[in-house]
Amino acid sequence: MPNRFEYGYGLTPEIVALAAQSKPDIIITVDNGISSLEGVEAAQKAGIDVLITDHHLPGDILPAAQAIVNPNLIDDQFPSKALAGVGVIFYVLLALRAELRSNGWFTHNKISEPNLAQLLDLVALGTVADVVPLDHVNRILVHQGLLRIKAGRGCSGINSLIKIAGRQQKNLSATDLGFAIAPRLNAAGRLDDMALGIECLLTSDSAHSEAMAQQLDQLNKERKEIESDMKQSAMAILASLPEDNLNATAPALCLYDQHWHQGVIGILASRIKDKINRPVIAFAQADNGQLKGSARSITQIHIRDVLNDIATQHPQLLSKFGGHAMAAGLTIDSKDYAQFSQAFAKRTQQLLLNFDLTPQIYTDGTLTENYLTLAFTEQLTAAGPWGQKFPEPQFEGVFDVLQVRIVGEHHLKLVLRLPEGEKIIDAIYFFIDQPETWLGVRQIKVVYTLNSNEFRGQKTLQFILQHIRKII
Repeated sequence: MPNRFEYGYGLTPEIVALAAQSKPDIIITVDNGISSLEGVEAAQKAGIDVLITDHHLPGDILPAAQAIVNPNLIDDQFPSKALAGVGVIFYVLLALRAELRSNGWFTHNKISEPNLAQLLDLVALGTVADVVPLDHVNRILVHQGLLRIKAGRGCSGINSLIKIAGRQQKNLSATDLGFAIAPRLNAAGRLDDMALGIECLLTSDSAHSEAMAQQLDQLNKERKEIESDMKQSAMAILASLPEDNLNATAPALCLYDQHWHQGVIGILASRIKDKINRPVIAFAQADNGQLKGSARSITQIHIRDVLNDIATQHPQLLSKFGGHAMAAGLTIDSKDYAQFSQAFAKRTQQLLLNFDLTPQIYTDGTLTENYLTLAFTEQLTAAGPWGQKFPEPQFEGVFDVLQVRIVGEHHLKLVLRLPEGEKIIDAIYFFIDQPETWLGVRQIKVVYTLNSNEFRGQKTLQFILQHIRKII
């Protein structure tokens, strides 16, 4: 797993040169390679075959690899176009096992067939972490992986990460994978070397995995601190922009600061995108006078297609790019930042002419008090897994606030009750701006999801607040 800060993303010629030192017969890519034209060419010249497994959208020209497995190829008939990279390689392994079985290879070599279901915990984690749509195929993969983890049959590394994150293994959800486990693994690749996260997932030694989980947890804390500083810097940039740049006609935004960390710009772009409801690209300095950008988009804009359009119209602007509908990465020369920003805004504006970008919140309506029960909450949980393009049901309502306090500096802990109701309900709102302004509030309108909170063996109903508005 080459360090992306040193060798770049994808199968680059530099990575091929590194791999060639081991004299491999074949290089197999996972979750990358579909745009690695130069890297594949370098491998071919070195006499190394290449098998690309990827899910990112292909460009007009495909790499000259021996084989490409990608559900998003134009002529691919696989029933899911939404597979994550981990899902693609999982199905490649299934196909390889079937081929070896049909050829009698296992019998001839007196080797037991591998039980690939044992990998479903990793497939579930990777699928949720990559924020791909949970279509029919992905929901099956995630559901089966979660069943293994909750039954204690997950790998030692995942078990250790669950423990360090303070989650309940037997009640683990897809949300826990996405917001508690994946960020700790990703922190290694964002700030240091992803090899630490991989080693944590590979080891079968629980003491070793716990020690690595602690290191990953510390890296994640450092990542949060860096992200917080970068977000403050980004908000200062937003505040300094003319009002015209942030009104309803502003199509998109590019942000750059020379002090930003390459590994965190993706998270920053996502946070700012959520705030202004526009496509956002955050840039950080790279080597050789270049900038690396991480793009996050909204549902109306296919961000990878936008970058492809810009590359077609301005071939000199983009050194490299790749991605999919909602997220992408790119590299440009520092001197071209202003020109690229203008081209990005112009192309996005053309695509958004017929869209109203006023943020809208969709809910499943209100719930009467007789639905505010653990039994109903567990019914909804059992209907999961929930995730991207298959959202968890969320409800709205007006509640009286009996208590409110700040916890962990940026979170609100509340005790609520329906007006004229009887049930007392705990609620929590994570990562709220200026939490002190909500102290003393007496009535609020909220959008919430239902959650079962377990403390000292006692389960209680808890709201996870998604949006909040003060009434009194």
